[in-house]
Amino acid sequence: MTGQVLLFFSVFSLSSVLGQVSYSIPEEMSKGSLVGNMAKDFGLDVKRLKSGKARIFTRDNDEYIELNNDRGVLLIKNRIDREALCGQTTPCALHFQIILENPMEFYSVTVEITDVNDNPPSFEKNHVRFKISESAVSGAKFILDRAVDPDVGLNGLQTYKLEPKENFVVKLHDQADGTKNVEMVLEKPLDREKHEQLSLVLTAVDGGEPQMTGTMQILITVLDANDNAPVFTQPVYKASIKENAQVGTIVLTVTATDADDGSNGKITYSISSILDNARGLFEVNDENGEIRLKGNVDYEKARIFQINIRASDDGGLVDSCKVMIDVIDMNDNKPDIHIMSKSNVISEDAKPGTVVTMINIQDADSDENGKVQCIINDNIPFVMKSTTSNFYSLITDSDLDRERASEYNISVTCSDEGVPSLSSSVTLT
Repeated sequence: MTGQVLLFFSVFSLSSVLGQVSYSIPEEMSKGSLVGNMAKDFGLDVKRLKSGKARIFTRDNDEYIELNNDRGVLLIKNRIDREALCGQTTPCALHFQIILENPMEFYSVTVEITDVNDNPPSFEKNHVRFKISESAVSGAKFILDRAVDPDVGLNGLQTYKLEPKENFVVKLHDQADGTKNVEMVLEKPLDREKHEQLSLVLTAVDGGEPQMTGTMQILITVLDANDNAPVFTQPVYKASIKENAQVGTIVLTVTATDADDGSNGKITYSISSILDNARGLFEVNDENGEIRLKGNVDYEKARIFQINIRASDDGGLVDSCKVMIDVIDMNDNKPDIHIMSKSNVISEDAKPGTVVTMINIQDADSDENGKVQCIINDNIPFVMKSTTSNFYSLITDSDLDRERASEYNISVTCSDEGVPSLSSSVTLT
């Protein structure tokens, strides 16, 4: 007579990942819009979706896509903002699995979110002030704040316009990181006796349809002669910080010199432009050039920061330098164990290789700190088997005998390869 081993989680068979489909949709689609006919694309009968209690499994972003089992289609659950979801990362995609039971199967789905031009370029400040000597020669350069456009590709920021053009033109210089430095270049010398104050408008233009723009006003005070501009000791400074660095940590110090005497030689340091991921995280001492950490950094969110620092003397001349800050990863995240599906009861005549539990493992750390291995306790008729990346199955390893053991407590321990190693455990009963 066949007995049953009580494991308190239901039994299924697994065919691993049975297929994968990809869809592409624009951001901002309305709730209820069709993403794709999942049942048709995977060759599944709608009746199988119902009998298998088909559902979406995802570790993140489960608020965006839903599965309609009656029709076998994927629908927009909530409006998707590509910029909020992925920032500047391209391509932007949602990844999830469709899980079915009796027998247990899962299918992988990728939904790429394409950009629409729904954001105009914008400047952090609506105006900026410069003091420029009337003795400044043609070709003198002045670093301007860059605009930010969350859109990507052609929908992102493309160029700048500066008006009026009587004295200055705007020029762009490509940087190694793909961004562009914005410079205001003096073409015609200033005359303080004619114009003590100038007002210009810098316009940032994207390439979308329709085209969108953002503006910043440039207010210039024309000063008497100042012969020497500040000069940084190096054009690029590099530093590194650990991701667990305390607020207030000095990252590095930038230094500029000015050959002028008095107020024309007094240097003031400031942040001229900063990428979005570094905003609010760093500050510079305006007197000595010390750059300090003023927020918490996370290697898993950003691995490098770039800041442009301006040195200005009281005569209105400036120089700029770039500061590159690398974040050093620390093993600060334990493996996260998530039970995708488990069975309560298994027959003692179940064949070896029967899937009892499906587990998903995630470790937010990178490289060795994020590599995870899972083991279970010894001397039980079960083994852990890795099916695909981040997915494990608990399967029977030998014949079961209810008369010898009617139930098992199975301890699953997952450890990363960081130093020191971090681990997490769950007990299946």
